Amino acid sequence: MRILVVEDDAILAEGTCESLSKAGYAVDLAETGTKANAMIEAGHYDMLLLDIGLPGMDGFEVLRRLRKHNSSIPVLIISARDDVNFRIYGLDLGADDFMLKPFVLAELHARTRALLRRHTLSERNTLACGKLVVDLGAQRASVDGEPIELSIREWDVLVYLLRNLGKVVRKEAIIETLCDWKTDISLNAVEVYISRLRSKLDAYGIQIRTVRGFGYLLEEPAP
Repeated sequence: MRILVVEDDAILAEGTCESLSKAGYAVDLAETGTKANAMIEAGHYDMLLLDIGLPGMDGFEVLRRLRKHNSSIPVLIISARDDVNFRIYGLDLGADDFMLKPFVLAELHARTRALLRRHTLSERNTLACGKLVVDLGAQRASVDGEPIELSIREWDVLVYLLRNLGKVVRKEAIIETLCDWKTDISLNAVEVYISRLRSKLDAYGIQIRTVRGFGYLLEEPAP
């Protein structure tokens, strides 16, 4: 698990990073909001510990940009400001939890474990390929946060492909798996749904390949 600590207080940042590292986490540090934003865009993090009173770009702006890009990684705000409206604003903006400075490291570790545990459970309800994210619970597909309109059958085919990401799937297997509409679908109909999905996903670099003689293959897009 990789955690990004965003904190401009050198002593607090050093103590927090050292404590989390000893607990087994991979930890990076950003001392400014601008640096944090760049590191988030360039890398993958499982959680953010975010101070608000940062030089330049403040923590709220970092959080706003993070959620704008449809990132669901857990964010724990850490601030010395004991103001209920301040906390409400941060939570409404997309933070998952709030801790007041000064804090006890044992509590920080407990809150970190809880947020990562909840996030891991919620991720089981999502499927992803590149910038494409499918929320199974909400029945919603989006690319870079922009929703994609899908028919019921297009949705079912896409979910099946995502669950078999990186594997070749046969047309017959798609029909057999989607048994609720197996009785009135043909191999040609599967081709139609694949064609429609391609028309909606190709522009985002997400391609469904035809593997001649075998079936279809959905792969992670090249970096």
